[in-house]
Amino acid sequence: MFSGGYELVMLAGNGLLAFGFPGGIELFIVAAIVLLLFGNRLPSVMRSLGRGVIEFKRGVQGLEDDIEDTNSAKPVSHDSSSEDQSTS
Repeated sequence: MFSGGYELVMLAGNGLLAFGFPGGIELFIVAAIVLLLFGNRLPSVMRSLGRGVIEFKRGVQGLEDDIEDTNSAKPVSHDSSSEDQSTS
């Protein structure tokens, strides 16, 4: 019956082998299972995640401040050709 890959593609096109995004009930069941398995560790995981996000934001802000400081500081240019022309 399945002599080539074409039939498999046709079956997937009909939806027999294609899986879609889970719906609301499926997501609720998965969330309940995760909560049952990791419920006691979930607050510490979320706390660590929050600390990581805060540290990341501090790092990004530090980089933005460094870039702003670099752009605001004007380098002194020593153009010797303009000085030579003014003395002649």
